[in-house]
Amino acid sequence: MLKFLTARESGIDSPVVLRRIESTKRAYSLELSKHRDVECVFYGGINSLDIDPVESRYLLSGTVSGTLHIHDLTNHSGEVKHTTKAVCNVSRSNTYKHKHSVETVQWYPLDTGMFLSSGTDRTLKIWDTNSMKPADEYEFSGIVYSHHMSPVATTHCLVAVGCHSSTLKLVDLKSGSATHMLKGHKKSILTVRWSPKNEYLLVSGSEDNRVLLWDVRSSKGSLMSLDQFNGQEVPTFLSACTAHSGNVNGMSFTMDGLHLVTSGTDNRIRLWNIETGRNTLVNYGKIQNETRKGLQFAVSCWCKSDLIYIPDEYCNIQVYEMFTGRKIDTLRGHLQQVNCCVFHPDYQELYSGGNDRNVLIWEPELDGSYDNYLKERSSKKQTQSRSFVSRIAATADSWSSDEET
Repeated sequence: MLKFLTARESGIDSPVVLRRIESTKRAYSLELSKHRDVECVFYGGINSLDIDPVESRYLLSGTVSGTLHIHDLTNHSGEVKHTTKAVCNVSRSNTYKHKHSVETVQWYPLDTGMFLSSGTDRTLKIWDTNSMKPADEYEFSGIVYSHHMSPVATTHCLVAVGCHSSTLKLVDLKSGSATHMLKGHKKSILTVRWSPKNEYLLVSGSEDNRVLLWDVRSSKGSLMSLDQFNGQEVPTFLSACTAHSGNVNGMSFTMDGLHLVTSGTDNRIRLWNIETGRNTLVNYGKIQNETRKGLQFAVSCWCKSDLIYIPDEYCNIQVYEMFTGRKIDTLRGHLQQVNCCVFHPDYQELYSGGNDRNVLIWEPELDGSYDNYLKERSSKKQTQSRSFVSRIAATADSWSSDEET
């Protein structure tokens, strides 16, 4: 690290190089935090997490009991060891809460004053953060498995909604219309994602094993269907032009929007080149994934080689190098199945939620000197406290009052 600091100081390297090196070091060394935890206010398993893109400060979560929670990730205590407190809740007693499980939550991309949630009660709700009441609500004919709003859109305000129906719905928040539909899938749509670079590019994954790319400006159907065999001869027992040999239940773009990572119930992860639509054929091995609902996994950013953090069926989070498929680590800490995880882009930290009703913080590994620093700091505080008490006792008025004489 000293070499990179010297190169930056002398002007040999740009700030981007130093940031990439440090981000890579942090992302590759995550471990369960020893000094921070998240206040447990959850009434059921956590299905979805999101960090606000404006300040990267607030953690939004949705649970199987229909409740919503917001935690402030900023340390206001001044102590190294602290608990991240909940600042807002949509509790079980709230009349506006979801009647059933919340499947997806997302912050409004431009302002923390609004967020979105959807779930198995067939509704998409737009929330006012200040009042914690819905500003708008949309009802669909089937379970809402996933929704997503473009993080870069400037000309439209569309929310893509994947439902039990085979039709992809588009909700326009400006007009309040929910009549836009994209037809192409044959079964339920489990996951949807907008490109982080192209505001018109949308991707959807379905129970029909297909991943479709859409340009929402076109009414002629999807741009393409991703093919796991890249146009080669297809085995007779498999359907042609499918992305997976099972339901597609998870997707995530890389930060630059050039690649897409997908997961399926065929226990496979696949990496796609978005420009060509080709399967890169990176082999990650088998990862147990039999969940029918959407699976939220995370992809790192600002790293020299990005990583994929994906939950498995055994209460763990598997870590893979994106472009080589090499397994880096297994993060163990949850007591029951992990449903979701989200990567913090500024601190290279990971937050995960599961059926054990806990949100865990995974932070870069710290050496023993940090623990020694904490012990010394604690010891110093205790010494100062005892010294202060002694000074008070030494200067206390020990004379008798006139009334006692």
